[in-house]
Amino acid sequence: MAVPKRKTSKSKRDMRRSHHSLKSLNIIEDKESGEPRISHRIDASTGMYKGRLIIDPKK
Repeated sequence: MAVPKRKTSKSKRDMRRSHHSLKSLNIIEDKESGEPRISHRIDASTGMYKGRLIIDPKK
């Protein structure tokens, strides 16, 4: 059975976990409706993306 030869230091452990943090969302204000939305996503209220109607808007 594999057993560590030395104790992993707090510094080394935390360096390994540096990529585990949550990334923040890129929230922008929509040009058409003025509502906040995530960039590169369809606007749910209007159904528009890049000036084209993709889905029927929510009622």
